[in-house]
Amino acid sequence: MSVQSPISSVNDFVVRFANVNGSGSASANEMFARSILRHGVPVSPRNVFPSNIQGLPTWYEVRVTEAGHLGARGGVDMMVAMNPQTWDKDVASIEPGGYLFYDSTKPMPTSKFRADITVIGVPLTAITNSTYTDPRQRQLFKNIIYLGAMCALLDMDPKIVEQLISEQYKGKEKLLSSNVHALHLGRDWALQNLKCPIGLRVKKSDKVGDRIFIEGNSAAALGAVYGGATVCAWYPITPSSSLADAFGAHCKKLRHDPETGKAKYAIVQGEDELASIGIVIGASWNGARAFTATSGPGISLMTEFIGLSYFAEIPGVIMNVQRAGPSTGMPTRTQQCDIIACAYASHGDTKHILLFPEDPAEAFEFAAQSFDLAERLQTMIFLMLDLDIGMNHRLCRPLKWDDARQYDRGKVMTAEMLDEPGRDFGRYLDVDGDGIPYRTYPGTHPTKGSFFTRGTSRDRYARYSEDGAVYADNMQRLVRKFETAQDMVPRPLQANAAKPTKYGVIYFGSTAPAMDEAIGLLEAKGHQLDRLRIRAFPFHSSVASFIADHDFVYVVEQNRDAQLRQLIVNENGIDPVRLVPILHYDGTPITARFIASTIGDHQDHLKVTPLRKAVS
Repeated sequence: MSVQSPISSVNDFVVRFANVNGSGSASANEMFARSILRHGVPVSPRNVFPSNIQGLPTWYEVRVTEAGHLGARGGVDMMVAMNPQTWDKDVASIEPGGYLFYDSTKPMPTSKFRADITVIGVPLTAITNSTYTDPRQRQLFKNIIYLGAMCALLDMDPKIVEQLISEQYKGKEKLLSSNVHALHLGRDWALQNLKCPIGLRVKKSDKVGDRIFIEGNSAAALGAVYGGATVCAWYPITPSSSLADAFGAHCKKLRHDPETGKAKYAIVQGEDELASIGIVIGASWNGARAFTATSGPGISLMTEFIGLSYFAEIPGVIMNVQRAGPSTGMPTRTQQCDIIACAYASHGDTKHILLFPEDPAEAFEFAAQSFDLAERLQTMIFLMLDLDIGMNHRLCRPLKWDDARQYDRGKVMTAEMLDEPGRDFGRYLDVDGDGIPYRTYPGTHPTKGSFFTRGTSRDRYARYSEDGAVYADNMQRLVRKFETAQDMVPRPLQANAAKPTKYGVIYFGSTAPAMDEAIGLLEAKGHQLDRLRIRAFPFHSSVASFIADHDFVYVVEQNRDAQLRQLIVNENGIDPVRLVPILHYDGTPITARFIASTIGDHQDHLKVTPLRKAVS
């Protein structure tokens, strides 16, 4: 019996499903999220799964949020505990006054429960065993049965779930009817034996609007198609494999000649990551728009060829879906931990362009833009996704494309240009002062415009040279080109607090949804913060200006070593004391509660002891 009032909330709560990987629960859990979305209520689901195929714990969290918060909140209002291995941890994570849903077929000792939560037992195994004889059916339909019970408990419209089932099993009438039957087995049992609904309820609304529900990897892959990519070379690695798969699926629909049916694209699985990036560089050198999808360990293996792309100035795109490292790390956990590795990838002095999308919509836009940037700047572009964006469904604005948009192929010299009187072609000759030379495609002219592509030092006309002055001249031109990129990449977005403040916060990528919500929590406690979302490296001049305008700036990121903060200090010569790191790196998505609590504690400390005096 609960000694605390049960949580009562409509369209604002968190449900977490604790299952075993390989149990078939993923489909039912995602159907739960989609059904709430069909009620017109925004959801923000996140799948936490192990890197092995079967047997380890997995969690699927659904944040129901009519207010539209898309970041992880922290805490669980209702736990659907289907995994005995994680029982104690799962029960401990429930908010006081929350709910525990479990399979009550076998009795549990009272010591396994908490006095401050409401316990809801449904004999799922008994129901399935009395209905089904096949072991696999028992396992799979148990998931649909608990989905049916959840419909009754949360006052959800079962017809909406039935519609989703009919869409999933269209043309497979036997599966359709059996799943609908299992759904009503659970719902009917709950209605007959439990007090329904509970304090948590789903009420039909219209808060979703015209937003779409899509994974970041799929959106980025579609952006590659619209951005003109015709070659994808990759090697399987979690969590980026679904991006390459999605590119293939999109190309099958959009990249076949309507008359001949011939494919107008190439997808190559290389023997490893090094081979994959080599294929990308070769295809790009030949005039194609090419990319690879990988993660941190793949970046490590690609660095030699990344250096070739930088020094030989060959365009290309790497879509890095970051995961927890180092080494194999946690392959199915999210982090923002490849910032330094990608910014300075390869040996020697290198600097690479990084793009930081916040959601699938920007993943689509930045993916398409990355191919223009790669060819305009003649270098490798890194699209810095992460597992949280890439592999989780997210509500976002509709993807938009201007059909009148023209691809920016950059400085490409044509045969006509080469024949112009007085025209001087030097592959590494800077004629405009922006650090970007002209290039030619292979076979442009029968006698002019050819050059030798090499990874060793050369002069402005691509002639081999180890002369120190010639080498330094080339390296300085590459710096000028990187400076030119500052005004080409997406600019930071700034939002000022309602009242003037001497404190600011910098953040990027998948941290954005949690950060947006955290600002409201901080304001409720009297903390005012201006904020700046960084969307690319090199940093626009407004980053340094933002820092200069504030006494202290918090830098929120999902890694241990404050990598974005390091990059800001290194590139702008900022006093590191003025940049306060706010770090989250346990592999789970950062939450609004964590950000607000950590920054709030620091702000409270500043009111007591000035930080500069404390540090000195």
